[in-house]
Order: sequence, then C-alpha cells, then structure tokens
Amino acid sequence: MIGAWLAIAPTFALIVLGYVLRRGGIPSFEFWNLNDRLVYWVLMPALFFAKISSADLGAAPLGGFAGILYAGFFAAVGFGWLAQHLAGYAPAQGTDVVQGVGRFNTFVGLAIAEAMFGAQGLQTAVLGSALLVPVVNVVMVSMLAMMLGTHGGSRLGGTLRELIRNPLILSILAGVAFNLMGLGHVPVLHETALVLGQGALPVMLLCVGANLRLDGLRASMGPVILAGVGKLVVFPLVVAVAIWLIGPPLIVAQVAMIYAALPVAVAAYSLARQMGADAPLMAAIITAQTIVAFVSIPLTLSLISWLY
Repeated sequence: MIGAWLAIAPTFALIVLGYVLRRGGIPSFEFWNLNDRLVYWVLMPALFFAKISSADLGAAPLGGFAGILYAGFFAAVGFGWLAQHLAGYAPAQGTDVVQGVGRFNTFVGLAIAEAMFGAQGLQTAVLGSALLVPVVNVVMVSMLAMMLGTHGGSRLGGTLRELIRNPLILSILAGVAFNLMGLGHVPVLHETALVLGQGALPVMLLCVGANLRLDGLRASMGPVILAGVGKLVVFPLVVAVAIWLIGPPLIVAQVAMIYAALPVAVAAYSLARQMGADAPLMAAIITAQTIVAFVSIPLTLSLISWLY
C-alpha cells in the first residue's frame, strides 16, 4: 500500500503544482488557457496515435479488457441515473451526477499506469483509453441531451459536431487504422508523434491541477457524494467482479482497476457548461473526486492482491 502511494505521489504533486501556479498567475492566466488547447489538440492525440499505431493489439485480450471496462462504466452510469432520479434532482444537477460517475480523467490514468508499471503499463493504459474514450463520449453526450430535453437538445447539434471532430477520438481511430493496415513505422511522422507524446503527461497533469476549482466545493454536497459513490465505489467493485470472472493477465487487471478508480475528467465541466447543466456543481464534483483519488486509487488497487 505504501509503495502504491509513493508511486502515484509524483502524479498528484504535479496536479497540486499546476493548481498553485495558475492561482499565482505563473506564468500567466492566458498561458494556462492556451496550454489546455495544446494538450487537447496536439499532445494527447500525438501520444494516442504513437502508442496505438505501433501497439501489438494481440498482446492483450482486448475482448476481455473491453468487457471489464464496459461492465464498470455502464454499471456506474446506471447507478448514477437511478440515484439522481430517486433523489429528485433537476436535470441540470442530475446530469452532473451521471457525468460524475461515468467519465474518467485519462491524463491521470496514463501517468499512474506508467509510474507504477512502466512502459507496459502505459501501453496497456493507452489501449484502455482507446476502448473507453469513444464510448464514454458518445454515451455522455446522448444522455445529457436526453435528460436536459429541449434545453440540452438545442445545443446537441453543436456538441455532436465537436464530438465528431474530437481530436482524441480521431487520433485513436487513426492509430487503429495505421495498425490494422500494417503500415508500421512511418519516418518523421512517428518520431514527431513520439517526441510530443513524451512531453504530454507532465504538461497534462499540470493542466489538470490548473483547472481545479476549490471554491466550487461550496456547492450542494448531495450530488457530490452520489457521484463519488458511483465513481469510486460502484465502478471499482463491478470491475473487480468482472476481473474475477474473466481472469485477464495481471497487467490488464491492474490497469483496469486504475481506470475504475480515476476521478472524473475536467472535460466534464466544459460539457456541462456547453449543454446547460450545472457547471459550478460539476466543478465541485471534479475537485472532490480528484482530492479523494489520492487515497482511493491505492486502496482500489489493493483489490488486485485478493484476486491474484
């Protein structure tokens, strides 16, 4: 347990540093706004493309991996939808709960997988992202549009256009296409993508911290708690059961548990604001889960020792 905390501590130290730097205006607020775009449009897609296009897709049982991740994701989303419905939340708050239980911070997951399990962990985590990112984005946009009704539907067209040109999804699809066509290593293209990818994780973690909003924790704690239970309890428990039933290789099980315990993605705030949900509440959910994750991730990974 101590070893796991020590392994992930640098990841969370960079998140804290990003928060401190932005609040201190270092180097400037404009820098962080532009850096978010650099991460989203360049660094993260380069990392996905470089890793997926050259990955040995047969090295990990992708069917079992997908089954484990999807079981946890859909169980958590089902819990979130039912919980917010029973609690009687308005659609603007209910959609925040649904996003809070289902979305995950890819940046943190990749960094932790590499820190704990090296290059193999990072490669497996990239494959996990390739399986989850398109599905999660489509499901979240569809559910928000359905739950928000006309208010959300009026923004659905623009959101779907953003989804279609989502650079993470496009880079994943391009990487898979390169891999399946057997194009192999393309000079200059792959070297450039690898160099960008190598610098991606520390910059992305700083951006995660820069986007945290501690003042948002003043929001209503009911939805924050429900989202936390769905994301940090239901999701990991269902993934653990799926691992026990499927019995994948150890590295797949370890990375799946990392994804199960990740806090909600900062991008959930942007989607909530864009589609008319409660953006301040979403900021509170993101911040609370990111803080709790430093404790919950090592505890969740300890479940693997019971299964293997």
